[in-house]
Amino acid sequence: MTTCPLCASSHSRHFHRDARRDYYRCENCRLAFVPPEQRLAPEQEKAVYDQHQNRPDDPGYRRFLSRLFDPLRERLVPGSQGLDFGAGPGPTLSVMFEEAGHPMTIYDPYYAPNSAVFERRYDFITATEVVEHLFAPGQELERLAALLPNGGWLGLMTKRMTSEEAFASWHYTLDPTHVCFFSEATFEWLAGHLGMCIQFPAADVALLQKR
Repeated sequence: MTTCPLCASSHSRHFHRDARRDYYRCENCRLAFVPPEQRLAPEQEKAVYDQHQNRPDDPGYRRFLSRLFDPLRERLVPGSQGLDFGAGPGPTLSVMFEEAGHPMTIYDPYYAPNSAVFERRYDFITATEVVEHLFAPGQELERLAALLPNGGWLGLMTKRMTSEEAFASWHYTLDPTHVCFFSEATFEWLAGHLGMCIQFPAADVALLQKR
């Protein structure tokens, strides 16, 4: 029995295997995921992240992040304060929001591991290319949603799984640190579970607003 790391359902089925890993899909929330015993160890995971070359002065990286930054910024009131969760070794989205007049706090379990950030509330929270790495996405996303007031925003960026047929050739599975794969149906389940409304302004962006 393989328990879903998002909704904790035991109704998951094996649907794909590649050269390195197995993949299960939850029948309840539709999350696809790698079983715990096939995830990387923390030191292996960090070694992959240490190779990332993302920087605030990289215009290409800024364009990439703008797919979430632009639609979320349009929905924020001036001076809204945010948290960038999973900021990585080269925080950039937080810099973009700071430049737009939004004070930011950052958190990353490897590069900015300050748990005090979870002791206050934020008008909005972002997680770009993060949820696919989470070992316990249900627990983490519930914790983030609890930090938002009514009307607050949770902005998530991750490639969305379109079908099980396309999954076998999907480049997103090649990254060994990617262990959770969300579909539109998964995000719809998540929004209902968290008591949030959801919008999809881009193919890899989901904006959830707390009711």
